Amino acid sequence: MKIIGVKKIKQRVFKNPKGDLLKFVSKKNDFFKSFGEIYFNEINSNKKKGWILHKKNQCIFTAVYGEVSFKLYDGRKQSSSFNKETNITLNKNKYNILIVPPGVWFSFTTKKKKSVIANLIDKPHSDGETLKSNLINGNYIK
Repeated sequence: MKIIGVKKIKQRVFKNPKGDLLKFVSKKNDFFKSFGEIYFNEINSNKKKGWILHKKNQCIFTAVYGEVSFKLYDGRKQSSSFNKETNITLNKNKYNILIVPPGVWFSFTTKKKKSVIANLIDKPHSDGETLKSNLINGNYIK
């Protein structure tokens, strides 16, 4: 089931024999709201991180190294996709970004030895803006 507001958008890879350039975000993109901060998150093989929910920030993710599988759950009671889940995988071979609106829970994992994601959020991080949980809709993460 598609979660309202979640988007997977193909981005451009500029091929170069010295190493490819992968476009992430431009302020010209219609999905770009504002710049708060960007951070990189490593994930080790067969480990899971999450559940995380941003109350106000939109997250823009990409896999900068390896392959990352996201599980998303719509926690927005006013949404027509409330309580729905979806899975999305990001990697360089099919280079995309993932837009996750506020109110959608996410977790992620990798089967690679190590993977890295970038996350651009609208406003600088604050502990009160995020929620974390080990259990969402029967899915436990330790």
